[in-house]
Amino acid sequence: MKTNLLHIKNMVCPRCVEAVQNLLVKAGYEPMAVTLGQARLAPSTPVDPRAVAPLLREAGFDVLLDRAEQLTEQIKTVLQEYLEHLRTAPAPLTTSAFLADRFATTYSHLSKVFSRTANLTIEKYLIRMKIERVKEMLSYGEMTLVQIADQLRYSSG
Repeated sequence: MKTNLLHIKNMVCPRCVEAVQNLLVKAGYEPMAVTLGQARLAPSTPVDPRAVAPLLREAGFDVLLDRAEQLTEQIKTVLQEYLEHLRTAPAPLTTSAFLADRFATTYSHLSKVFSRTANLTIEKYLIRMKIERVKEMLSYGEMTLVQIADQLRYSSG
């Protein structure tokens, strides 16, 4: 089945977007837009996802064919946006409200699909993401623990 939209696993940063873009171009495809978790190809270059999967796997990515896996990967991408929302919003939304709003569906549905596919809850995944973000921020040495806790909305009480 040929398609113009690839759902790609393990894209977590702008460098991943650039890497996937370069891989697709090098393989002779014409990517129109590459974002976290997706690559949209020009109508003139549809691709069989199974054909491009080995190329992406060599670079640490993978093609997602299953709809539940695609949704789970999209949730992970939106959770990265949520961490930025926590940092910048004066009154941030709850995780459940943010996700339900972004996907226009119930948090319960998203949570069930995510838990079944990722084998952990959205909450546990978000905690892991926050821990990684704290480690990253500490490695920069530009902020105190109190400042980092404030940015990630950790409370002291």
